[in-house]
Amino acid sequence: MKKFNPFADFLDLLYPNLCVVCGQSLQKNESHICLSCLYSIPKTNYHLHADNPIEKRFWGKVPVFRATSFFFFQKGSSFQKLLHALKYKGIKEVGEVMGKYAASDLLENSNFKSIDVIIPVPLHPDKFKKRGYNQAEWIGKGLSIILEKPQDTTTLQRVIGNTTQTKKSVFERYENTEGIFECTDFNTLKGKHILLVDDVLTTGSTLEACINALLKIEGIKISIFTLAVA
Repeated sequence: MKKFNPFADFLDLLYPNLCVVCGQSLQKNESHICLSCLYSIPKTNYHLHADNPIEKRFWGKVPVFRATSFFFFQKGSSFQKLLHALKYKGIKEVGEVMGKYAASDLLENSNFKSIDVIIPVPLHPDKFKKRGYNQAEWIGKGLSIILEKPQDTTTLQRVIGNTTQTKKSVFERYENTEGIFECTDFNTLKGKHILLVDDVLTTGSTLEACINALLKIEGIKISIFTLAVA
């Protein structure tokens, strides 16, 4: 039983700890998302199936060993608030919390347990400085804790800053991401199984650009995880 802490309870009254999805007060054993919202997340469960729709998005484009997304994203849904909190409201810890929940599911598939290193899709230094953190890195942090695999945030770098992808066509997105990533080391990841991590999968053009850069490393095997799929 937790000790009574009047100061902490007073702070809770002034600054209530609320669920980022529904806005209700969180219980003491909840972090950033309440259990009710957590259990109602529209999960894909694609990690359980080979040749799933996420993997098929990359067929004929780049070689991907396994790929999955944790949940379905629909614009205007309550779970858009979760991603908005992570990406735009500075609540980076949401990424770690959701990464942990997702990793618990990934453990059901031996292919994801066989990864060696987690690599988050990097931000350009200018964008990182403006936002203050990389949301993909925080998702990777949660995955790393549960999967007990190291996260590498230095080998893959974004060397060209590109304009926003939001209103671009599929072809424009591809052109916008071509050649924007580079690897700084071709030996550390040699022969490794990589889990490439991002927040949302839309067309996959950014992930393709990352993969094309990583494929220059000898013997590398690449799997993909995104928190959501549009």
